Amino acid sequence: MGTDTVRTEAGDDAAGRRREQRGWYFYDWACSVYSTSVLTVFLGPYLTSVAEKAADADGFVHPLGIPVRAGSFFAYSVSLSVIVAVLVMPLVGAAADRTGRKKPLLGAAAYVGATATTAMFFLGGDRYLLGGVLLIVANAAQSVAMMLYNSYLPQIAPPEERDAVSSRGWAFGYASGSLMLIVNLVLYLAHDSFGVSESTAVRICLASAGVWWGAFALIPLRRLRDRRSAKDMAEASGTGKETARKPTVPGFRQLAATVRDMRRHPLTLAFLLAYLVYNDGIQTVISQASVYGSEELGLEQSTLIVAVLLVQVLAVAGALAMGRLARIYGAKRTILGSLVAWTVTLAAGYFLPAGAPVWFFVLAAGIGLVLGGSQALSRSLFSHLVPPGKEAEYFAAYEMSDRGMSWLGPLLFGLTYQLTGSYRDAIISLVAFFVIGFALLARVPVRRAISDAGNPVPTTI
Repeated sequence: MGTDTVRTEAGDDAAGRRREQRGWYFYDWACSVYSTSVLTVFLGPYLTSVAEKAADADGFVHPLGIPVRAGSFFAYSVSLSVIVAVLVMPLVGAAADRTGRKKPLLGAAAYVGATATTAMFFLGGDRYLLGGVLLIVANAAQSVAMMLYNSYLPQIAPPEERDAVSSRGWAFGYASGSLMLIVNLVLYLAHDSFGVSESTAVRICLASAGVWWGAFALIPLRRLRDRRSAKDMAEASGTGKETARKPTVPGFRQLAATVRDMRRHPLTLAFLLAYLVYNDGIQTVISQASVYGSEELGLEQSTLIVAVLLVQVLAVAGALAMGRLARIYGAKRTILGSLVAWTVTLAAGYFLPAGAPVWFFVLAAGIGLVLGGSQALSRSLFSHLVPPGKEAEYFAAYEMSDRGMSWLGPLLFGLTYQLTGSYRDAIISLVAFFVIGFALLARVPVRRAISDAGNPVPTTI
């Protein structure tokens, strides 16, 4: 009887864990439409065109009196968004770990981002400043929300399940992005049939991403559960009064405190450095590819949408396939292989002929096959390196380079274009991120890093 009770409780725990995992997948389903439709496809070219309308005779706009080439405004806005995120994420991450109340913070960040994205419907004429502000708010909110979302992974999946669970999460996101892109493509191509202008169709696509984000975020907010932190329980028992009285510190100081704590786990810090470098390159390619395609290669918006749709569809298969490869060869080796593929693909992009959509589709296919897997496996590998009880705090640092929030890549891209006037030079400059990231990751002994963090080491990693 006792054995049956144990089995029943274990089965209930497994069923509850799977239900929570399915709810977790749906946040990627909710927010990935923003990353795909807004950040990757529509907002870059559209905000650039809005800035160009507001530009002076020399092609410059002047936000806060600062001369900025209109073609660089979008990249600079993405870069500025991470500065806001750097201020906010460490505070939120530390609060989440201290109190164990991640879900209310996740909900607040998600709905701030969804509201800002929905408000992009009002981005028209020469309102480039409005577009920049909404982009910064939405990006920063997305970054905070993703940090909290990612920090659930060690809590909802045991070590042997994390590669698969993380990969399924990314697959859900890419499937969602593909579905919405099909709807966007129909509206954009047939906007005359719907009685709206091309500009209005783009603004509807932008706003619909915010509505989708807000609507589907309800599912994870219902299924995910908060877990009381060790600090919270200590305070409740009266042994954590000193911690409870500790004041909240500003974002940069909290980040510095997190980094100081990471110095006690130097191998975790070494992996994070490698990730920040190569993921900076990945996210910059994602956010700037549509600008490269429209401005340098002269491709139509419909071509860009089809190319990104191809990326989304193949990324679903790529994420799942790389998850299987990780079970055989380990996550580290699989990620290293994907970085080689990224380098080759990006170098090939430099030589793409203008006005040739077929070759742009080939490039998109190459990106799609490695995109989801490299991100999913990086997330699951990092989750093994986080000391127990510090998930949100450590994922705050991790998230700073995730989902298009990197600042150095867009800054380098924008500066290269501003100095050379060539998007080809701007795109090839990003190869450095993959080469350096590969070299840094190859030096990290991940088995020892996992053990040093106080976590069980999986059989294959």
